[in-house]
Amino acid sequence: MYDINNTDKQENVLIVGVNLDKKNDIDIDSSMNELKELVNAAGGVVVCEVIQNKERVDSAYYIGKGKAEEIALSCEELDIDTVVFNNELTGAQIRNLESILNKKIIDRTNLILDIFAKRAVSREGRLQVELAQLKYMLPRLIGLGNQLSRTGGGIGTRGPGEQKLETDRRHISRRITDIEKELKELEGVRMTKRKKRQDSEIPIVALVGYTNAGKSTLLNSLIKLDEEYTEEKEVYVKNMLFATLDTTLRKSMLPNGQSFLVTDTVGFVSQLPTKLIEAFKGTLEEVKYADLLLHVVDMTNQDINIQTQTTLSILKELQVLDKPMITVFNKSDILENEVISNIQGPIIRISAKTGYNIELLVQMIQDNLPQKFYRVNLMVPYSEGNLSNYLFDKTKVEKYEHKENGTLITTTIDSIDYEKYKSFIVDVD
Repeated sequence: MYDINNTDKQENVLIVGVNLDKKNDIDIDSSMNELKELVNAAGGVVVCEVIQNKERVDSAYYIGKGKAEEIALSCEELDIDTVVFNNELTGAQIRNLESILNKKIIDRTNLILDIFAKRAVSREGRLQVELAQLKYMLPRLIGLGNQLSRTGGGIGTRGPGEQKLETDRRHISRRITDIEKELKELEGVRMTKRKKRQDSEIPIVALVGYTNAGKSTLLNSLIKLDEEYTEEKEVYVKNMLFATLDTTLRKSMLPNGQSFLVTDTVGFVSQLPTKLIEAFKGTLEEVKYADLLLHVVDMTNQDINIQTQTTLSILKELQVLDKPMITVFNKSDILENEVISNIQGPIIRISAKTGYNIELLVQMIQDNLPQKFYRVNLMVPYSEGNLSNYLFDKTKVEKYEHKENGTLITTTIDSIDYEKYKSFIVDVD
């Protein structure tokens, strides 16, 4: 298996992009820079970049046969192992390009899938990635012929891509069916866990945003506020695209002492493969059940507007834009750019790394959660033992004292319990 962390085995990569006369949603230079980062994340090193200006892509060779022949010469001169294209290729385009370049051909979609295959840790995550890879591979079996039969491994060959050419359409179709069945079963388990969380009435805050915006670092900062925090509960952090993939759930605490859950989700990227969104839909749907979204934005990135719009587009596709959302401009310790002016809803500048404004952010979380919380003193008669048990089990009791007429309990309750038990609320001198 190719080791992404072994720099001795890094592949020399040539990246290719087509600039469709300003028709691209994202600037071609920015898109190619992002492609470089994706190649680095996959374990390759970009040694050459080719951008071609065209009115439309070539249906047979994507860049045209003449340009492909020019790139073939560059590949020989620079000892290129892999050529990565900035857009999704058809099976015919892959086959035609391989016949001229005689190199491994990878498109942007395959590259992202390859990174996900490397980073997935949980059983569900690995199955979701494999499902997306198989659905990508199925219509391209002929075009991927040479690539599938290579024995050297490397970028684009992780997961099902390592199978030989004899992997036929029927076998892949059966495997897709098996994976979808297993994911359905895992979804049932996830729904059971989700129901338990909902029954506990603990608020859930979901971190969303572009990959490498600092969501995992922010999660680690937030969980340090919880009294049960230990270093072992922190998640992996690295300055790299898609450093973490699997969804995580950790506990934190609001200023009023109320616990809340914070969940990290897979990072977004421009041109995120549709098949990948479909495969991860079950996991991404966790966002639907969050009470509040934190849209984490890397304010040092030159493509901040594009990255923000990409995230909002995916959130719209997931039908969660109607949820309360705080836009969190991260990495303000590095660069204090102007924040985006047309953002709706509350915004805040923070540094997840240094802890700058984290306490203010948590106060904003408390203020913007749809469920309000109240710190109260309740005089619970001894005849209401069930209520006392409920408060000790379901709320964060600060202190209690047994009095003549009952137990005086100081705790934090939500608006539902406030209305339900307000007759027990008393003033304490």
